[in-house]
Amino acid sequence: MSATEGLRIYLVGGAVRDRLLGRAVGERDFVVVGATPDELLSRGFQQVGKDFPVFLHPQTKDEYALARTERKTAPGYHGFAVHADPDITLEEDLQRRDLTINALAEDPSGILIDPYGGLADLQARVLRHVSPAFAEDPVRILRLARFAARFDDLGFRVAPETMALMREMVAAGEVDALVPERVWQELARALCEDRPSRFFEVLRECGALVRLLPEVDRLWGVPQPAKWHPEVDTGVHVMLVIDMAARLSPDLGVRFAALCHDLGKGTTPAEILPSHRGHEERSVDLLEAVCERLRVPVRFRELARITARYHGLVHKVDELRATTILDLLEGADAFRRPERFHRMLTACEADFRGRTGYADREYPQGETLRRLQAAVAAVDVGAVARAAREPRLIPEHIRAARVSALKMAMRSGSEISPGSSILQDESDTNG
Repeated sequence: MSATEGLRIYLVGGAVRDRLLGRAVGERDFVVVGATPDELLSRGFQQVGKDFPVFLHPQTKDEYALARTERKTAPGYHGFAVHADPDITLEEDLQRRDLTINALAEDPSGILIDPYGGLADLQARVLRHVSPAFAEDPVRILRLARFAARFDDLGFRVAPETMALMREMVAAGEVDALVPERVWQELARALCEDRPSRFFEVLRECGALVRLLPEVDRLWGVPQPAKWHPEVDTGVHVMLVIDMAARLSPDLGVRFAALCHDLGKGTTPAEILPSHRGHEERSVDLLEAVCERLRVPVRFRELARITARYHGLVHKVDELRATTILDLLEGADAFRRPERFHRMLTACEADFRGRTGYADREYPQGETLRRLQAAVAAVDVGAVARAAREPRLIPEHIRAARVSALKMAMRSGSEISPGSSILQDESDTNG
């Protein structure tokens, strides 16, 4: 007898949704109706977790969950009592799900079960909550925004009544109860979508962004010089940048760095606008606050930090002296961490091309700095150290050798074309 023989099993959720959308199906999740934990364990299933009746198939390792209901018991997303019982129906299980397009099921013969209008909403390209129980779990706001980003190319929109419900949830303080790790988890997933800007647009529309990421939310309405930023609005610019980062690289670190590179523009003193003098250092300070609050992993924090600090210099590398370029390379730890340095340059390219009318322009600054970094990295610092007459002079000799290698590479390399720099004075006027 197979592990599932005689059980009432239904394929549910994303696998059904994605098949109907003509998309590749990834994980396959199943609901088992009318069974008990002991019955599944006796068939060789392995229970995972303690809070939910979820089991792994002994051969395929697909997830099989007993049909269940949930009841809100406390604020936030941890405050739920889960009830699994053989008497719970498939329709009751589907009713607890977030969106109608995720509340679809198929029986083993492929017959679609759609008690809440999910198929119609798929066809109409609408993200709609299944029931008022949506309001019991603030994570669902983040998930809906992430689905909006994932399916943006298909034209999905948020149902007006669902947007209204999310606004009510925000006003009631539900998103304030979200734990940092879960916010970061959903943010990271959203940044990995093809158009991550849609995630932030939905959160901003329902009022959740200012509660979760006020450093990003305050960027809208902050002007930049139209000469360098035809889109003017800093919030619009940053959304263009993260979408460009998604186009240039699948790397989450690059995309997070793109999101955070200009945070300091949200705190520029009003009297100097639209200039943003010193915004790089302010961006670093705000980035540190975001990373502490959301407990962002160190590897993403470090890449975002050097991007925020040095993107202005990267953009105008053709105007810099050799000593300044060396300061940049050393400050970004480009010799010990060359791969991270190259990822920073990709984030800088996203910044340059994330402007209205710039999406398809070349970015020679990146290639220039890669070439210069390689030239300096080729300096044999061991030989330089051994040739030094006094140990205390070793750092000075190493720096002189690196500056010399830089000057030689700058003379031999091709010039960046005039006007290709993002700004003539990036650090003083834009970014």
